[in-house]
Parts: sequence; C-alpha cells; structure tokens
Amino acid sequence: MAYNRQATLNYARKWALSRNPDYYDFEQIGGDCTNFASQCLYAGAGVMNYTPDTGWYYSALNDRAAAWTSADYFGKFLINNNGAGPYGRILPLYSAEIGDLIQLSFDGIEFSHTLVVVQTGFSPAPDNILIACHTYDSLDRPLNTYYYNELRFIHIDGVRI
Repeated sequence: MAYNRQATLNYARKWALSRNPDYYDFEQIGGDCTNFASQCLYAGAGVMNYTPDTGWYYSALNDRAAAWTSADYFGKFLINNNGAGPYGRILPLYSAEIGDLIQLSFDGIEFSHTLVVVQTGFSPAPDNILIACHTYDSLDRPLNTYYYNELRFIHIDGVRI
C-alpha cells in the first residue's frame, strides 16, 4: 500500500505548533516529539500495528505501544517492521522526501528526538531540509539549526495492511 506523503505533510503543518486533543500531550513526561511524529506518520499510513510489545499503536494514554512515544523504539519498529503498518529503512540524508523521518542522538548513544521532514531542497542537505516537531515545537525549521552527535534518516518505503 502506498504511503500518503501529502496527508503526512498536511497533518504536520496543522498540528506542529499546537496539540491534537485526540492524543495525550507527553510534553511534561519526557517529551512529545515521537508522539507527534507517530501521529503524522499515521495520517499518511492509516494502519497501526497492534503486535504486543513490538508494535506501533495508540488507543489511549495507557493503551499504546512503546514505539508510539519512544524515539529509539519508534526507529527500531520502522526499520524492522515486517507486519502491518508503515515500514522504512535507513538511507543517506540526500534521499530525504516529505513525510520521511529524522532521528537525532544528542549523546551519541541513543536516538531521543524525532523530526518530520516537511520540505527538501533540490538536493536534500541539512541546510535545505525543513522539519516539523514537538517538544521544542517547530515548523519549517532547518535541520542544520540542531546540534547533535548522530543523525538517523528513515525513509518510509510503504505500508502493509
């Protein structure tokens, strides 16, 4: 099934600087960046993965997968998902497209921040990739304004039903 990048972009633009009341705001308990990225991805994928422990889903605050709100688990889910829902792979940053995801590691050990790509230049690079995210709410923020030790770019390849 095709991934609807335009739906992801539309959702990101609508909610980057506010909160969708259908989802809990994790801002005060660890950050809301991956919750927001998951919402954006779901807008473009339309399919969750309800596999216990290793899936990616949100039904309520106390009924969700770790991958919905944890950057590290989210990246691992996308890269390793062979079941329902979105799946992707790590590619070089110059492959970035709207609706793809970038994860940052500030300590060089664990990926702890997730960004949604909302615009790229002709030849995608940190100075012309614009992102949307929560925690430090941003829309159209250039990637090169972040300070990080490591970056992981996840290209969304598609969605399985």
